[in-house]
Amino acid sequence: MRTALTIAGSDSSGGAGIQADIKTMTANGVFAMSAVTALTAQNTTGVTGIMEVSPEFLKEQIDCVFTDIRPDAVKIGMVSSSGLICAIADKLAGYQAKNIVVDPVMVATSGSKLISDDAIDTLKERLLPMADILTPNIPEAEVLAEMSVKTEDDMIKAAEKISRTYRCAVLLKGGHQLNDANDLLYREGGYRWFYGRRIDNPNTHGTGCTLSSAIASNLAKGFDMDTSVERAKMYISGALAAMLDLGKGSGPMNHAFDIAGEYAKEADGMNPDNAETAEKEGC
Repeated sequence: MRTALTIAGSDSSGGAGIQADIKTMTANGVFAMSAVTALTAQNTTGVTGIMEVSPEFLKEQIDCVFTDIRPDAVKIGMVSSSGLICAIADKLAGYQAKNIVVDPVMVATSGSKLISDDAIDTLKERLLPMADILTPNIPEAEVLAEMSVKTEDDMIKAAEKISRTYRCAVLLKGGHQLNDANDLLYREGGYRWFYGRRIDNPNTHGTGCTLSSAIASNLAKGFDMDTSVERAKMYISGALAAMLDLGKGSGPMNHAFDIAGEYAKEADGMNPDNAETAEKEGC
């Protein structure tokens, strides 16, 4: 079995971060491992607390993974401090890690920055040049490309600029009222649009984590970059289309929508439709 490592923060509600990454990697047929950068107290309505690990402990986690079960791909999510970014870069360089997918989580959908300016500078200097592919959304691409992105042509120009700067592939994700379900892959001087159907599902917590983890999983299994992105897009569309509805805010997707079998079955009488019927019949 191929293996993948996620380096990211924990989401106590299970919809994003390490938890979403592990679910996605498992559903996409690779053995998932993790190095936790921070613990968060959060649910579908927001984050109430963050507790970072030390750079030394993060290095120890990465050492334990690479010296025992070497990952075939590495996905990196939100890392909020320069010390942690440097720790990751040092270790990945030392182990000559392959198939590195970086989801440069810097800007919230609202436009608020999630990491400090000095950490962004460290990210640009140390980690992004190591990536095989970056997966920014539009606000993050605006930070990396230092330009406004308002049109399809802007997306192409921004992706090209980022790709040339960091010498890697760039998957610029649509959304934010621009090409909502369409993503642009720019690599090696050319680009390709990946078109997706708009799914009317407000529960989109963890979509960025999920997409980047699915890409890493497919790279780990030996698929080329274009195919890895295409398969990841199909997977996330299926997870959204399953219309899972949990929590009081923007809920998670159903990462296990395609998992079936004896151990995925519910107990007799637990089907909501059956329970409703039994109640009407006075059972």
